[in-house]
Amino acid sequence: MIAIVDYNMGNLASVKNAFAKLGKETVVESNPENFKKYEKLILPGVGAFGDAMEHLRERNMIDAIQEYAASGKPMLGICLGMQLLFDSSEEFGATQGLGLIKGKVVAFDTTKFSEPLKVPHMGWNKMFTKSHPLFKGLDEEHYLYFVHSFHAVCDNEEDVIGTTEYGYKFASAVACGNIYGIQPHPEKSHKNGLAILENFINL
Repeated sequence: MIAIVDYNMGNLASVKNAFAKLGKETVVESNPENFKKYEKLILPGVGAFGDAMEHLRERNMIDAIQEYAASGKPMLGICLGMQLLFDSSEEFGATQGLGLIKGKVVAFDTTKFSEPLKVPHMGWNKMFTKSHPLFKGLDEEHYLYFVHSFHAVCDNEEDVIGTTEYGYKFASAVACGNIYGIQPHPEKSHKNGLAILENFINL
């Protein structure tokens, strides 16, 4: 069984519906004491990094998520959920993250272009991926749907399994052991997004 973490910061219904299209039942889970009983965990997220961490803290979910990660079971962060996996974010001042992947989350650098880079990065864009079980059956480059103003910077380049160009190249998919993250929204990315979710189911 797969649980979708409910901390009042995610697009839960659309993520749940995407798994339903694949014939996979999921549970929207708000009790951190129950996390350990699930085979896989999804950490979605929409909004600001600091607000998300505060919501997780208020619901006593931070330790539970970190303990789940340490168990070796697969966990997937989506959009803001991917960013929360990192050590920290610069959004609205420095904020500590979950510390599951080494690195930080930074704003798009809009200053080094003749015409300012439009933020947020919104719409369909290509992800260029390494050979990885999360992308089984997909081409090395495929379109996914993005909406974000900040992006992750990994300390360890080997943790980057997907990159996207928006003004410059940034990490759009990461993996470190049993911890996975994707910046685009698979639940909004039609067949390519569903393929990624199905691959996660089969990990």
